[in-house]
Amino acid sequence: MTWNKLLQPDLILEGSVLNLTPDIIQKYQLKGLVLDVDETLVPVRVGTASPELQQWVAQIRPFTSLWLVSNNLSEARIGGIARSLNLPYYLGAAKPSRRKIRAALREMNLPVQQVAMVGDRLFTDVLAGNRLGMFTILVEPIVHPDAVLRSHPIRNFEVLVSEILGATITPKKQRVTKRYKG
Repeated sequence: MTWNKLLQPDLILEGSVLNLTPDIIQKYQLKGLVLDVDETLVPVRVGTASPELQQWVAQIRPFTSLWLVSNNLSEARIGGIARSLNLPYYLGAAKPSRRKIRAALREMNLPVQQVAMVGDRLFTDVLAGNRLGMFTILVEPIVHPDAVLRSHPIRNFEVLVSEILGATITPKKQRVTKRYKG
């Protein structure tokens, strides 16, 4: 698989994961979501799920299985967030390694093509999901409101490199690059 295909998300959502609706999930026939945690669900320095995130999980849960897979090593932080959302989780995933995502897929007992990898990073979340043949969804990072810098230098660098390699990452509302083949 070429780099531009490995780094190309299937769906780019404008805004945060909270814009991922049951309608979108059903449109792409997704039965499971593997969710990144840091800056996908909560700002990196926040240890609790917001009421909005809790409401989103309650809204999405009837339509799809949910599993958290984080590169973060903090059991206290990631475990606390997972428990507050009543979701199973793996930490220390070392994405783009596929090992813990595969473990989550086994636990979900779903075909890989029916599960989306959802995250804010191209070189970890999207790359890992594409390497497994998952549907990949790129969301904008959630940052702490007190953050002085609202830019994301690592993500901006990833977008630049991805576009040089041929991927199209320009955010457009619900842009799809490939469809699920059932």
